[in-house]
Amino acid sequence: MAEGLAETAIVANGPCPSWGRCRMPVPDHGGLAVRSGAAASPADACHCHGADPAPPAGEDVSLLAHLYLCGGLSNYRIAQLTGLDRQRVTRRLRRAGVPLRPRGAGGTRPERRRGDPPNLAEILTELYVHQHLTSAQVGAMLGIPARTVRDRLRRYGIRSRPRGGWERQDRRVLPPDALWDLYGRDGLSADDVGRKLDASRKVVLRNAHDHGLAVRTGGAVPMSGPAEIELISALYADPLVDTALAKHQVPRVAAGGPIWQRFPVPVPLSRQLVEDLYWRCGVGLFHIELLTGQPTQTVGGFMRRAGIAIRHPGGRTPFLRRWRAGSTGNPHL
Repeated sequence: MAEGLAETAIVANGPCPSWGRCRMPVPDHGGLAVRSGAAASPADACHCHGADPAPPAGEDVSLLAHLYLCGGLSNYRIAQLTGLDRQRVTRRLRRAGVPLRPRGAGGTRPERRRGDPPNLAEILTELYVHQHLTSAQVGAMLGIPARTVRDRLRRYGIRSRPRGGWERQDRRVLPPDALWDLYGRDGLSADDVGRKLDASRKVVLRNAHDHGLAVRTGGAVPMSGPAEIELISALYADPLVDTALAKHQVPRVAAGGPIWQRFPVPVPLSRQLVEDLYWRCGVGLFHIELLTGQPTQTVGGFMRRAGIAIRHPGGRTPFLRRWRAGSTGNPHL
């Protein structure tokens, strides 16, 4: 036991002068793991030359030097073990010629940080990115706090999802086949489909637009024009929208899948882009979501912060009215 501690002892100012022959035991101080050093220390401070394996008792300076140099303990810890005053320990070590460590450096401390497993990056990618688990769920599976999961995501360069109610990945995704069978083939209304799939009308329509299904326009007042719209295709086919997207170099992303799959990285919003789409092109907030990948709530919050006016609620947007009338639109809309 004593030889093992002496062989692995770290000494801030150098090893024991009889390094390699020191058999003086170091008292147990809470399982402190100490390591080896390489500097030199005074030759006559510690006298554990292997003749007597037992440490001297009482206030013998050899015991104090042995604990300080070979054990790497601090003055406070030595005072606790020997029952002496901390100032007396310091004075005796200084008089014995023991080089003291800078004040506040303290003794050796155990290694508390546990290294990450070599495949932690792959595990986080599978659980967080592919399975779309939250940081709290990943932490529960790995036995680490959620804040540690977020720290490791940043460390390994894994893009973290935003938290809160505007999370794109947390939106409910309805099965495309079931949605097509009920809404497209059987002709059920969005409310009827929602009752069968246990979802709201808004969720049904949003999923239909995401998957590129032709959505019936409906409305309380019958209007002339097409009865169905493939919204994403209609947006890209509109001349005003096409001009605005080309002006701001916004990429075209075909329909098919939820918004976070179509836009893994959303298009950054700018005041000019939002003003062109909302006022010049006459599209709605949900239309901007389909074109940029930014959630509707994010677009609305950006407009409020940027001081962009919002149209009065109710009725169809200028884009939808223009599309139904088959007009190319007015650039001053």
